[in-house]
Amino acid sequence: MELLYLSRKDVESVAPSMEEIIEILAVAFREKGLGRTQMPPKTDIHPRENAFLHAMPAYVPALSAAGVKWIAGFPSNQERDLPFINGLLILSDVETGLPVAVMDAAWITAERTGAATALAARYLARENASVLAILGCGVQGRSNLKALRCVRAGLRKVRAYDIHPERTERFNAEMSRAFPTVEFLAASSPRDAVDGADIIVTAGPILAEPRPVLEAAWVKPGAFVCPLDYGSYVKPELFRKANKFLTDDTTQILDPRSACYFPEMPPLYGDLGEVVAGLKAGRENESERIVCANLGLAIDDVAVGAEVLRRSRIAGRGVALPL
Repeated sequence: MELLYLSRKDVESVAPSMEEIIEILAVAFREKGLGRTQMPPKTDIHPRENAFLHAMPAYVPALSAAGVKWIAGFPSNQERDLPFINGLLILSDVETGLPVAVMDAAWITAERTGAATALAARYLARENASVLAILGCGVQGRSNLKALRCVRAGLRKVRAYDIHPERTERFNAEMSRAFPTVEFLAASSPRDAVDGADIIVTAGPILAEPRPVLEAAWVKPGAFVCPLDYGSYVKPELFRKANKFLTDDTTQILDPRSACYFPEMPPLYGDLGEVVAGLKAGRENESERIVCANLGLAIDDVAVGAEVLRRSRIAGRGVALPL
């Protein structure tokens, strides 16, 4: 009758690589596409304007992974020198329902979000993609770059933009050291960032009243766009004019609570799980504009968390706590 507590330091000490996380998510999404997972839409409360607390449960039988993530996103934390995203992941034994672990969820959230973008890009981005636009130079900008390089090694130029220019400068300085063969440019505007880009990732804050700026006319034929901030950066016309408009979870994007983020949403081509499972085609030609709105899924979290727990037990990490 014990559970294992894993701090962020514990999680990071045994963490799977980004390549491994992408493959873990490939299993989870394939299972989801085949209808073999359980995941109700996330529930939310909003203690402050543009802040959220989400409860995200999921069960992936193929990975013996069941749990719930309690995650917060508070933009004002940055003014307090605190992380924007923070939270915990609770995992339960699938045979008894007893909680077996509580772990930091911030690292997992960052890495699995980038990995989900990369998994989508594997099927939806052009094979020869070489120019990446990152709008939002925070944690997600970094993890998405790292993940996308795993599936599109030909990325050779990154145009980065943030409403805070100093964050763009820090991003480019840090990432140029991590990826010395990649050219990093500071974009002067969102349009400058996406002009000619093969892959576009928007990673700004999720706003209760979106004020999107990214126009469809700025996005070239053949581009793949992955908005991580719901409809906060991308104008609805880009969703409507895409050759294929997908999401990582149809049920969640069609939930009435998502309506304010996706006004005038066009019909969905499918979800990422269907593509990974081979039920729907991914990219079919070089000129398709494809948008995949990744909302962030609990199957991602419990799948990665289960692997972190397995490795922690082997390594003897964490603190055992009595129930």
